[in-house]
Amino acid sequence: MKQQNYFTLKEAQLNNNCPECYSNNGLVLTFKQRFVENIFYRAITEERINEMRCNTCDTDIFPARWTNEIEQVVDYKRRAIQPKPKSLKLKQLSWVLIIVDAVILIVILLFVFGVLKF
Repeated sequence: MKQQNYFTLKEAQLNNNCPECYSNNGLVLTFKQRFVENIFYRAITEERINEMRCNTCDTDIFPARWTNEIEQVVDYKRRAIQPKPKSLKLKQLSWVLIIVDAVILIVILLFVFGVLKF
């Protein structure tokens, strides 16, 4: 079964006021990048998300509640992060299947062209 995870790229403390409790020292902005893993491969995608949480009032702050100042800071921080490059790594089971398929294909071709006879 395909499993989707996100790993943290960067976490930043913001000095802006929280839209819920108006505290100016509890906002934490987290940027995450998607990581997909199943039995055949492991991949890092280009998809990124950001989450904001206030540690003072223990609330998730969704983009609809952001002020203009918060949006400006989030845009600045988004431009500053360096995402990991998109990648794909095949696992051992994939390599075994590729090699077995290649051997079967070669045997079939040798049989069709008359090199091998049974």
